[in-house]
Amino acid sequence: MITLVLGVALALAVGGCVCVVWASRGGPRWVRAVAALTLGAGDVVRRAEKNRRRGRTAQDDGGSGD
Repeated sequence: MITLVLGVALALAVGGCVCVVWASRGGPRWVRAVAALTLGAGDVVRRAEKNRRRGRTAQDDGGSGD
């Protein structure tokens, strides 16, 4: 079961990377949409890792300071 989940995750990651390259060369609209989602997900993961390294949580970023 875990092998299946990891295989699907790997296929999605590789497919997203292929769409990013294809979109940079002028692919169809759906490829550009998938590429934008892939790049957006990468930004979210990068930002979360950056905050984790600094010892911050999501609540620290936008909290009201109460």
